[in-house]
Amino acid sequence: MNKINLPPFLQPGDKIGIVAPASVLNYEDVLPGIAIFKNEWGLEVVEGGTLKTASNQFSAPDAVRLADLQAMLDDPSIKAVIAARGGYGCSRIVDQLNFDQFLENPKWVVGFSDLTVILSRIYDAGYASLHAPMAKSITTDGAEWAKESLRQMLFGEMPHYQVENHELNRPGTANAQVVGGNLCILAHLIGTETDVDTEGKILFIEDINEYLYNLDRMMIQMKRAGKFDKLAGLVIGQFTDMKDNSNPTFGKTYYEIIQEHIAEFAYPVCFNFPVGHVGDNRAMGVGMDAILNVTNEEVSFQFVNPTI
Repeated sequence: MNKINLPPFLQPGDKIGIVAPASVLNYEDVLPGIAIFKNEWGLEVVEGGTLKTASNQFSAPDAVRLADLQAMLDDPSIKAVIAARGGYGCSRIVDQLNFDQFLENPKWVVGFSDLTVILSRIYDAGYASLHAPMAKSITTDGAEWAKESLRQMLFGEMPHYQVENHELNRPGTANAQVVGGNLCILAHLIGTETDVDTEGKILFIEDINEYLYNLDRMMIQMKRAGKFDKLAGLVIGQFTDMKDNSNPTFGKTYYEIIQEHIAEFAYPVCFNFPVGHVGDNRAMGVGMDAILNVTNEEVSFQFVNPTI
């Protein structure tokens, strides 16, 4: 198992950076989130230039997005870097990132969706990161628990999630390192330097706005690549705004598609976990240890305090 270190937890008054390493955004959309970081959490916020620029689909050209993120990673006074939003673009710059200064002064990197690319790279560098709400999404409807879970993680309080049972769940217990993120991105990373090693891990997956046949294809790709073979456990999050062909239809729901491809394995599985492109997108520590306990009544997911 990969040895993963934790960056220092935050203290009130610490400085954090906000950048947009992927898609373009409206600057006004991140101001409420920035206000939370400043006024509720007592942090100093440094805004990257990419919050106010645009280059077609992207927040800025590749070189500019790269430089903005690199500057945040290199600055020893910045204790965490939180993405403004996801979208698309991180895989265009990930291989050019330099982590020499990051390794000298490690910090938390926070994001989800397209940021799965960057979180995977941080994992490869030997550090944990947070798959969690971003500056834009932290104020969406229903995000109260998700917001609090990110605050807990950043400040060193290990959250404990309890989830209602789902009919497709498979009981069991796993105590292992957590990896995962957006399913489309995880499949996209297969065969690259940022491919995710899932052996012996608790894997979590989520996605949005995919056709059901493409979900089936991504599950097959992950399975053929051995990503489901030797898991300690599997957490299936939210699959929102999924689409189907009008005629003929695929014939299965998204959870039925996932269940079909993991039916042969014996490890514990939790469906309908609060992680993904929804308001209640709980913080997940990529590279951190957790205990997953699935019973016939409920699901318990507890991150393990590294000081114990």
